[in-house]
Amino acid sequence: MPDRLDVLKTYKLFINGAFPRSESGRSMPLCAGKRVMAHLCKASRKDLRDAVEAARAAADKWAAATAYNRGQILYRMAEMMEGKRRELSEAVACVPAPASKSRRRAVSPEDEVTRSIDRLICFAGWADKYAQVLGCNNPVSGPFYNFTITEPTGVVAVITPDAPPLLGLITLLAPVLSAGNTAVVLAGGPNPIPAAVLGEVCATSDVPAGVVNILTCDRAELLKFVSGHRDIDAVHGANLSAPDATILREGVAENIKRVTIRADVNFIDADCDSARWIEPFVEMKTVWHPASV
Repeated sequence: MPDRLDVLKTYKLFINGAFPRSESGRSMPLCAGKRVMAHLCKASRKDLRDAVEAARAAADKWAAATAYNRGQILYRMAEMMEGKRRELSEAVACVPAPASKSRRRAVSPEDEVTRSIDRLICFAGWADKYAQVLGCNNPVSGPFYNFTITEPTGVVAVITPDAPPLLGLITLLAPVLSAGNTAVVLAGGPNPIPAAVLGEVCATSDVPAGVVNILTCDRAELLKFVSGHRDIDAVHGANLSAPDATILREGVAENIKRVTIRADVNFIDADCDSARWIEPFVEMKTVWHPASV
């Protein structure tokens, strides 16, 4: 009997609720040592443009959804991740995590999936509560009420860190969605498979088309286009290299997008689920209202 021949999966992009191949026709192998584990579509500049257009088209409807409804959808994502627990664990484990220079405690793939689900549930809970924490009733002189209320920023580019591949992605993506923004995720680094599997989760989680768009790519190739894209309103990244962070911040001078690059984040830290992770992706509106005399 001949040895069994494994047919390797080619993970597609996730754009506007569908799974297209890259318009460039390119793919990239994912290797663990000398062994090819899978193939992934390699997103191009045109794919980025398509993803941003999809995110922009979905932005108004997602922002107008009730906070309670957004929380329900995020919770549904967590439920579907629970159903894909084994697949997600295998995706995290298929490529060994890069060696860390810090003394942070390493977690198993199964533990990383558990923490990712818990973190998504946490931000699902924040969806209808963060406005009370970030907004306020301002003390003013005169017969007026003065309120500060929050509004979503718009389209946010999420730049995933090299590790941990799933927990890092969820920690950066969930606060963006919780606030009512749409997202374009650039998943690169040594293991983008968990991000590709998350696209399959979104497709079965009542997430409206265009709200989450996931591009597996060579990050260095697309960062300069993210930085200069006028229809991307904000950027959220963490633990990026100094050159990558510089490229993203350079775009601010030309198009005034908000760039949040978190340095040296320990994603296991419980502080990663606080409302301060949502604050950079909301705009503050002040409303005056006459007070009855």
